[in-house]
Amino acid sequence: MHRFTVFSHDQLIGETDLEWGDPPMGVAGGRFIPAPAYGAIQEAVRESFGSSQAALGLTVRTADGSVLPGGGSVSLEDSSDVRGPEAMEVSVLGIAYPAYEEWFPQHVAKYGRRRPS
Repeated sequence: MHRFTVFSHDQLIGETDLEWGDPPMGVAGGRFIPAPAYGAIQEAVRESFGSSQAALGLTVRTADGSVLPGGGSVSLEDSSDVRGPEAMEVSVLGIAYPAYEEWFPQHVAKYGRRRPS
């Protein structure tokens, strides 16, 4: 599994493993682990959830610092004020193949093991 970094513009605000996904939809997500700089945008994240977060300039980057290939929009959900520190998630939408399969083979393998009822 890869560790990814989350940025707001050029500021590191946290990390994630993007441990869950939906391969056919090109979606990957996971727990968001905030860095100290996250505090500067935390209230804006909470206020903007469910609407556009484009003004936050969110990106998810790989270990070499490049933006996740094929990654579309990035969103953060922060319910930590109500549900505790574990209630922070990041989602990346619109990750196209073959990038999805390259970065998230575990999601593709898990999806392939599902059987119709």
